[in-house]
Amino acid sequence: MMMKNALSIVAAVAAAMFAQASFAQASAPAARADVKAETKAAAKEGKLTPAGEGAAPTEKSTTKSTKTRAERKAETKAAAKEGKLTPAGEGGAKPAAASGSAAARADVKAETKAAAKEGKLTPAGEGSAAPKK
Repeated sequence: MMMKNALSIVAAVAAAMFAQASFAQASAPAARADVKAETKAAAKEGKLTPAGEGAAPTEKSTTKSTKTRAERKAETKAAAKEGKLTPAGEGGAKPAAASGSAAARADVKAETKAAAKEGKLTPAGEGSAAPKK
């Protein structure tokens, strides 16, 4: 998948460079002041592509909030006191539960101690080969 994306990007850049070269010969270059003015106008309108990935800018919401900043802050503080906030970095899907045995740790330890007293444990280094991942 990564290679496919890289090839697509390379092809797009090559096409853009070819197109730019052919258009540059056909038209006169724009003055620096004109380009600056166009850029400022696009920035005011919010139509510039953000730095980074080159994604198109999203349209801003036209709806107004019904709460004040103080109300939102108070709600957040209350949620923090109640422990309802998601910790930083853990906002994604919750991981699946561990698929270990259902036996309690204390039960497993007791069984292991009993097996050791009876001499039923395999000595270190003499067990079967570890499974390969």
